[in-house]
Amino acid sequence: MPLPQSAPPPHFARRFDVTRWLILVAVALAARAVTFGDPVVHVDEEFYFATARGMWQGALPFVDIWDRKPIGLFLLYWPAAGLPLAWGILAYQIMALVSLVLTARLVFWMAERAGWGAGALPGAVAYLLWPDLLNGVGGQAPIFYNLPMAAAGALIVLSAQRHRRLLGAAAMALVGITLQIKYSAVFEGMFFGLWLLMREWRARTALWVLAGYAVLLVALALLPTLIAYAAYLDRGQADAFVYANFGSIAHRNANPLPEMLGNIGVLVLLLSPLVAMVFGARGRVGQGDASARAFLFAWFVAALLGVAVFGTWFDHYGLPVLVPGAACAAGFFGRADMRRRVTPAILLLVALVGQIAVVVNIHNRGTAAQFARMAEAVGRGPGCLYVYSGSTMLYPATGRCRLSRYVVPAHLNRARESGATGVDQATEVRRILAAHPAVVVMRPPFRGERPEIRAIVVAAMAHGYHRAATVPMGNERIVIYKR
Repeated sequence: MPLPQSAPPPHFARRFDVTRWLILVAVALAARAVTFGDPVVHVDEEFYFATARGMWQGALPFVDIWDRKPIGLFLLYWPAAGLPLAWGILAYQIMALVSLVLTARLVFWMAERAGWGAGALPGAVAYLLWPDLLNGVGGQAPIFYNLPMAAAGALIVLSAQRHRRLLGAAAMALVGITLQIKYSAVFEGMFFGLWLLMREWRARTALWVLAGYAVLLVALALLPTLIAYAAYLDRGQADAFVYANFGSIAHRNANPLPEMLGNIGVLVLLLSPLVAMVFGARGRVGQGDASARAFLFAWFVAALLGVAVFGTWFDHYGLPVLVPGAACAAGFFGRADMRRRVTPAILLLVALVGQIAVVVNIHNRGTAAQFARMAEAVGRGPGCLYVYSGSTMLYPATGRCRLSRYVVPAHLNRARESGATGVDQATEVRRILAAHPAVVVMRPPFRGERPEIRAIVVAAMAHGYHRAATVPMGNERIVIYKR
C-alpha cells in the first residue's frame, strides 16, 4: 500500500530518530564530561554513595545511617556502590547520564505531542543543559526521579486519547516509585492525581466510579512507600522509618534569613529565563493536542509551586521544574521568528554559562586530585574515622569504620538540624569523641554552624590528638587530626 504524500518513508523516519538520539547523547556527554570520575561533584551524592556502600556492609538506612531521603534513592546508588570506588563513581554518573537523556527524549515526545514539534529538539536540549546551572551535573535525586515523573506525564498526555483510566493509573504508579526516590515529588504527584480526577469529572463519570478511581490512584501512589514501611515493620524498625521519613522534617529549623533570601535570588535568576520562554510559548498553537498543551502549562505551574512550598530553596530544588518547563519552552524555541537565530543563541549561551558554573563549582569544592590527596592523608590504617565537617566520601574512600549513624556532618553541627534528628547534637558529638576516633576531619568554620559544637571538637583535639595534615580542598583547607 503506497504511503501518503505527507508521510516520510520509514527508513527516513528511523534515520531521523537515530539522529535525534545521537544529538541528545552528544549534548549530555559534552555538558557533563568534566565531572566524570569526580567523587566530589556535590555533597548530596557523596552521601548517597557512602550510604549505599554502607548497605553493602550491612548498614540499614534510617537505623544504622540516618537521613530523611527515601530508601529508593539509596537503592538506586546501591549497584554502583558495590564496585571499586573509581568504577562506582563512574557507574552512578553514567546511570545519571542515561536517566537525563531518557528524560530529555520524553520532553521531546511531549512537546511534539502538544504541537510544538519545530521546537521539540531544542526543548530537549535545553533540558540537558539547564541542570549545569542548578548544581544538577551529577547524580542529584531529581536527575533520577525526573525520569519516572516525565514518563508519568507522558502517560497522562497519551491517556487523553486512549485507555484513559488504565494509563492514568499507570502514571500514578510511577508517581509512587518517584516518591521513594524523593518525597518532594508529592506536589507534582498531587497535581497529576487531581488532573486525572478533573478529567473524569468533566467526562461525567458516575460519582461512585470517580470515588473508586480516586482511591485507586491514591493507593497506587502510596504503595511503594507502604511496602518500604512494611519492610521496616518486619525488622522491628517501624518507628525509625516513620521518624526519619516524616516526623523529623517538621522539627527542622529554618536557615538564616540571609541564606534563604540568597537561595531564592539564585533560583529566581536561573529559572526566570525558562519561565519567560514558557510564557512566550502561550498561544503558539500547532497541529497538536490542545489538552496536552493545557496539561504541560498546568504542570509547570504546579512544579513551580512545589518548589516555593517546599522551602530552603537550594538551587538544585529547581531541577523538577525543568521537565514541564523545557517541554513548554519548545513552543517558544520553535517559533518562526526564533528558531533560526535566537534559539541556537539561547542554547549556546546556556551551554557556555553552564560549563562556567560547573568549572567554578569544581574549583570551589575541590578536584578529584585534591580529594585523592585528602583521602591519602586520612589513610586506610586501623581505627575509625569521624568527619566532623567535610566530605562523607572519605568513608568509602578510606574504608574506615564509622562511630555514629549520623554520617552527614550537618546533622550534628548545623543550627537548622538542632532538635530535628532524634538526638541532642552536643551529646552525640561527645559520645563520638569518647570512643576515640583514630582520625578526625574538620573544615574551617562555616555559615550555619553551631560554634558551641565546634568548640567541643576543638577542645577534644587539644588532648591526645595532633594535626597530621592540612590539605587544600577547593577554596578551603581541611585539617586532619590523628591520635
